[in-house]
Amino acid sequence: MVGKLNLLCALTALVGTCASSMSGIEQRVRRTTINPRGLAKREDTKPSLLYPAYNLSVPVDHFHNDSLYEPHSSESFNLRYWFDATYYKPGGPVIVLQSGETSGVGRLGFLQKGLLHQLAVATGGIGVVLEHRYYGTKSLRFLTTDQALADEAYFAKNVVFEGLEQYNLTAPHTAYFGYGGSYAGAFVAFLRKLYPDVFWGTISSSGVTEAIWDYWAYYEPIRVYGEPTCISYAQKIINMVDNLLIKVNTTETTTELKTAFGLPNVTYDDDFAATLSWTTVGTWQGRNWDPELNDPSFDEFCGNITSGVVEYSETTELVGTVQDLLKKGGYESEVSTLTTPLLNWIGWMGNTTISNCEGSQDRCYGSHNSTYYAQDSLDDDWRSWPYQYCTQWGYLQTGSGVPADQLPLISRMVDLEFSTIVCREAFNISQPANVTAINKYGGFNISYPRFAIVDGEQDPWRPACPSASPFNSTAVNRTSTVSEPFMLIEGGVHHWDENGLFPNQTVDVPPNFLPPPPRIEKAQIITELPQLIYRDLLIVPFASISRITKSLNPP
Repeated sequence: MVGKLNLLCALTALVGTCASSMSGIEQRVRRTTINPRGLAKREDTKPSLLYPAYNLSVPVDHFHNDSLYEPHSSESFNLRYWFDATYYKPGGPVIVLQSGETSGVGRLGFLQKGLLHQLAVATGGIGVVLEHRYYGTKSLRFLTTDQALADEAYFAKNVVFEGLEQYNLTAPHTAYFGYGGSYAGAFVAFLRKLYPDVFWGTISSSGVTEAIWDYWAYYEPIRVYGEPTCISYAQKIINMVDNLLIKVNTTETTTELKTAFGLPNVTYDDDFAATLSWTTVGTWQGRNWDPELNDPSFDEFCGNITSGVVEYSETTELVGTVQDLLKKGGYESEVSTLTTPLLNWIGWMGNTTISNCEGSQDRCYGSHNSTYYAQDSLDDDWRSWPYQYCTQWGYLQTGSGVPADQLPLISRMVDLEFSTIVCREAFNISQPANVTAINKYGGFNISYPRFAIVDGEQDPWRPACPSASPFNSTAVNRTSTVSEPFMLIEGGVHHWDENGLFPNQTVDVPPNFLPPPPRIEKAQIITELPQLIYRDLLIVPFASISRITKSLNPP
C-alpha cells in the first residue's frame, strides 16, 4: 500500500498544535501563508533557551495625521525581538528577519541555521528576529501593514542591543537589512521602498507583493506542476462532487455522496466540499527540499489515487455506490477509469483525516459557528491574520473563481461567501478587502535598488509574487541585475531559501525534487541554496557593506 501520512498538523499554522485537537474553524482560520512544518524541528537545542526575548517600547499609532486611525492613540506597546551577536564584528550590519503572521518564537531557529544565520556569519553582522505587532492582542484597530512597517523602522532607529551598548547600532549609522518570507517577504519589499534611508537593502523570499481578493490562482501552480494523471483525476472527481452538490442537488444524492466519503454528519455542503480539497491537494505548499521539514502528504495522496489498484480493502464494498455517483455526476463514460482513484481518495481521507476527528464532524470540519467567531479574548490569537486578510490582503482561495472553461482543483462551493464567513462573523466586515492599500506600493511590479527577490517556481503563492508571470499577464518578466537580484528556484515551493542545515548536517533530498536529466548533476543546488543565494545574488551588494559601514560606524 502507498504510504499514508497522519495529517494531525497539516492545516494549522501553530507549531506543535495538532488538528485532532482543533475544530474545523480553528484549522481554517489559522491557515496562513506559512508552511506549519517549516516552523518546526529545525534545531538540536530549543532556540528559546538560547535566545532570550527583549522588548522595545513602540508607539501604537505612528500616523496621527491619518483619519483611518481616528480616534488616535498616544500609547505605546512592547515590540518583542530576539538577536544573536555571536558573529558580530564592529562595522557589521544588522539583519532583521520579520516574523510575519506568526509568533516570533517560531522563527528563532533561523538564528541557528538558514539564510539569516549564514548572512550574519558572512558579514560579521547581528541576526535579529522581530515580531509583527498585535499577534495575540485583543485590540486590532491599529493592526495594519503600514503601522507594522513603521514599527520596524522605529526599531532600527531606536534599538540598543544588550551587551553592545558601546556601539551605535541604530540606522542609518549602521547598515540595516530586512529579510522575510511570504507575507513577511512582501513586508520587507515595502520596507525598502518606504524607508530607504533606514534599511540599506532587503531580501524578499516568496514575497506576496500583490494583494488579491479572490485568489483562485493559488491552485494554478499545483495544476501546472503536479503529476498530470493525479491532477486530472483530482479535477474530475471534484467536478463530479460539484455536479452532484450544485446541479443535481437532491437530499438523497448529497447524503449518498457524503456517506461514501465517510462524512455523513457534516451539515453544510460547502464545509464538506472544502474538506475534500484542503486535506489533499491543499497540502502542496508543505513540500520542502529538507526531508525533516517536508510534508509528503501531496505526493502520497497522488500515489494513492494513481496507484491503479484498490489500496484500502474496506472501500471495496463501496464500488457500486462510487460508480452510481460517477454516473450521476456526469462521468458515466469514465466509470471504469475513475472508480479506483475515487475509492482510494475515500480510503486516503478515512485513514489520514477522518480517523483523527474527535467529537462531532461539524466540530472537525465545520466553518459555520457564530459563537466561536464572537470570541475576542487575548487567548484568541487566531484573529490577527484573518483580520489582516479581511481588511487589506484578501487571498481567499476559492474554487468559484476558476474560469468556467477549466476544471478546478477545489470545489466551486468554496466561493467568496463561504470564504468570508470569518470576516462577517468575527469582525462585522462585509465588503471586500481594500487591496489598494497594499498594491499602491507596486504589486507585481515593485522595484527598488538593493532589493532582492527569491521565489519558488512551483509555489502556490507565486501568482501573487513579483515572479507571477506567466500566471498573471500583468506581471513583468523579471531579470536579475546587480542592483535588483532575482532568483526563481527551479522546482522550488514556498520560501525554500529561508531554512538551512547545520555545518555538519547532511540530508537526502527527496527524489522528486531533483532536477531532471541532463541537469541531474546540479542536484546539489537544493542543499546549497543559502550559500548560492548569498554568493550569486547578493555578493555585490554585501561586498559593499564593509566599506559603507566602516565609514558610518568606525570601531
